Amino acid sequence: MNKITFLFEEPGKTPLTVDCPKGDSILETAEKYDIELHHNCGGVCACSTCQIYLEHGESFVEPISDREEDFIDRAKNPKLNSRLACQCVMLEEGKEITITVPDQRLLLGD
Repeated sequence: MNKITFLFEEPGKTPLTVDCPKGDSILETAEKYDIELHHNCGGVCACSTCQIYLEHGESFVEPISDREEDFIDRAKNPKLNSRLACQCVMLEEGKEITITVPDQRLLLGD
């Protein structure tokens, strides 16, 4: 089993470390643990609302595609380590990654 540590930009939210099996995406894991992470397109790489910042463990998830990169360019506050949670699928077992979830209050109405 893999471990994902969720850090949050939103003030007052406590970091959370959860299990994630190989083959699951960060978005699927967030949904399993009721972690608020918008995904207007339903997780099919057709928007940018599930943007996260991948702080550690980039080599343990699917590489970024051209399509994903195009949507990240449209995201609010993109950074060099921006990824779409729906596209970050765990490739191996026994790995640990750390992500930061942007403040979800900034996405209301998108």
